[in-house]
Amino acid sequence: MTTDELASLTQAVLWASFFVSMAFGALVQRTGFCTMGAVADVVTMGEWTRMRQWGLAAGVAMVGFALLAWSGLVRPDGTLYASSRWMWLSALVGGGIFGLGMVLSSGCASKALVRVGGGNLKALVVVLVVGIAGFATLKGLTAVWRTQTVDRVVQEFTTPATLPAWAAQAWPAGGSGAQLVLGLLLGGALLAWALAPRDFRSRNNLLAGCGIGAAIVAMWWVSGHLGFVAEHPATLEETYLATNSTRAEALSFVSPIAYTLDWLMFYSDRNKLLTVGIVSVFGVIAGSAVVAIARRTFRWEGFGSTGDLGHHLVGGVLMGVGGVTAMGCSIGQGISGVSTLSATSFVAVAAMIAGAVAGLKYQAWRLEREA
Repeated sequence: MTTDELASLTQAVLWASFFVSMAFGALVQRTGFCTMGAVADVVTMGEWTRMRQWGLAAGVAMVGFALLAWSGLVRPDGTLYASSRWMWLSALVGGGIFGLGMVLSSGCASKALVRVGGGNLKALVVVLVVGIAGFATLKGLTAVWRTQTVDRVVQEFTTPATLPAWAAQAWPAGGSGAQLVLGLLLGGALLAWALAPRDFRSRNNLLAGCGIGAAIVAMWWVSGHLGFVAEHPATLEETYLATNSTRAEALSFVSPIAYTLDWLMFYSDRNKLLTVGIVSVFGVIAGSAVVAIARRTFRWEGFGSTGDLGHHLVGGVLMGVGGVTAMGCSIGQGISGVSTLSATSFVAVAAMIAGAVAGLKYQAWRLEREA
């Protein structure tokens, strides 16, 4: 592959990522898909509709990723979540912090981007704070704290810390067979649970669950297949084009928001290049804005009080720190990571839900005290 061909392919990967993330933003704006909202509905009202949307999305993503892996289009061991180090404590602590933060911020990082597209200035503040706190946890002060504490508690394996990799050690068909069987079983179970109630099978719910899940699968194909180069002309090594991690990535938003701020602030530095994550941030905002304007729901919204501002600032910091520590947000670990059946992702998701429940309990206590 020549240098010109590589540059052309990189452009194709970036544009494809932008349009997939634009579809993601449009779907979330159109359907109201929200991880924090799903947990809040269950805790406060016993309503499971949005949680079933999330389960449907995760199930579609699991099945789709399993089929991509089985067909050889994507290599599971080349993904961001295929580390041989099971960082369960980082996922547990980071996930809990992130879950609490997304409640204080009225939604997770992806939801904040969607709200920015709808004219919400509160969400813009949250996005900026998430990016600053996230970058500090990648390379700054909180990064030092992270690497010297929770990141030191790991379980090392000889294979990737994923359910299929562990099962493949005793699986006659090998890794791709284990990925397919487990993906179909676990993903199919989520699909069956989500679709069980007849009243759930509305157009909006199906669009939310199937659409979000399909967007994750599409991103795996873009990053893991379209962007895969077996021999880079400069290094003569295999690589995944336009990714910050140099591995296959699907949608995730905390670290990408941090890298987006870095790219904007140092735009004139030729070493700062666009990546899949950065264009995904812009794509989500653009997709959300298109739907909001088309449906005439776009409106400017600001903070109602200093207390409201304070909670959103704290929530943004917690999401930035927690999302990087947990190695993903409620979409990055909750759907993208879970679709690969990563053990770390399952811990992170459970911790995020627990953190969100704690945040909701705090919000209820605060409202009762003020009343």
